[in-house]
Amino acid sequence: MSQEVEMMEDEPNCESSGDLSGNNETGKLVMDESAYRLYHQARTGAPCLSFDIIQDDLGNNREVDPFTMYIVSGTQAPKTHVNNLLLIKMSNLHGIKQKNDSSDDESSDDESEQDTNVPIMSSIALKHKGCVNRIRSKRFGDKILAASWSELGRVHLWDLSKELKAIDDESPISDEQSERRTLETPGKPIFSFKGHPSEGYALDWSNVEQGYLASGDCKGNIHVWNCKETWSVSSIPFTSHSTSVEDIQWSPNEKNVFASCSVDKSIKIWDIRAQPHSACMLTASEAHSSDINVISWNKIESQYLISGGDDGLVKLWDLRQFASSKLQPLATFTHHSEPITTLEWHPHEATVFASGAADDQIVQWDLSIEVDETKDEVIEDLPPQLLFIHQGQSDIKELHWHPQCTGIIISTALTGINVFRTISA
Repeated sequence: MSQEVEMMEDEPNCESSGDLSGNNETGKLVMDESAYRLYHQARTGAPCLSFDIIQDDLGNNREVDPFTMYIVSGTQAPKTHVNNLLLIKMSNLHGIKQKNDSSDDESSDDESEQDTNVPIMSSIALKHKGCVNRIRSKRFGDKILAASWSELGRVHLWDLSKELKAIDDESPISDEQSERRTLETPGKPIFSFKGHPSEGYALDWSNVEQGYLASGDCKGNIHVWNCKETWSVSSIPFTSHSTSVEDIQWSPNEKNVFASCSVDKSIKIWDIRAQPHSACMLTASEAHSSDINVISWNKIESQYLISGGDDGLVKLWDLRQFASSKLQPLATFTHHSEPITTLEWHPHEATVFASGAADDQIVQWDLSIEVDETKDEVIEDLPPQLLFIHQGQSDIKELHWHPQCTGIIISTALTGINVFRTISA
């Protein structure tokens, strides 16, 4: 069964402006192109509510368009439809040309450029048993592995190396009406773990120790995987949470340490060198007033971690204070009006992160910004660290900064995928 994918050109009636004034007379959000350096949309048929960016060989710190990017995602299709793991290649992604006073000749040149600036999206679909709750990818030398959490309570491991090669070997389509292509392969997971007693969402690869993976389920269990040579999973779960583990993050600099958050309102720090029943070393109880949905560990300043919960709050924590009996967050950010569903530190800027919530907003923050006493009254109720608000997607589920393309965020929601870079990034 094919999974339809489509890459669309900019639609200026579906995004907010960066100056927070993106409403026209009809009440629709209107995109202010001057607030974006790059913006594209994509649709995948059945919604893909989790994805991960695949590290490529095209270089780091890329700033010059057109861009090419690879992601792996998974569908959440209706019960009567087949679910797929999707390997997606997005190419020919051009930035937004800023408008200026141009001559007629320049205008005609722009029109001819638009004919060749059509974004291209290709995908390979692998059948997946059950909806994909979460997916995370990791490069192992010349291999690309992906782990997927199924709603059926299993965690699958996939080798996508052949599919990645196949999607690169496909020649681009010349027909402008068919600038998308879906390929089918009969690929199967190379390993499946059935030891979780229920489905789950928490999943993360270590960036320090190659082959380490952790998965957490809705019963509060965490299993640690070692995928170096053979696929082995801890038979005894790591247990300390009283209910669903919602997110896991491995330490950016310690190979045996990871963090987790839960519906039980706590954040926990674990050391896998200890026995599973005693591996929880630090706990921040009642870190939020309700479910904690997501956490992100600062990749540069590793003592800092952010968390987001159903209370709509984003909190900044100093892990060095977790042993304190009077633990308090370093800062609390109160802009979002609905539960936080996704957040992530910038991969190269220690003070920058982005958050997304059920209020259909993605916000970019910079903690280095200080209060400006002369700020405009129109935005006086906004936190001073708030850089940019991106809107236009409904039911936002996940965002990731592209680690190799400077300042670019990819986000997924019920209404599709956005790829964008703002003037603030």
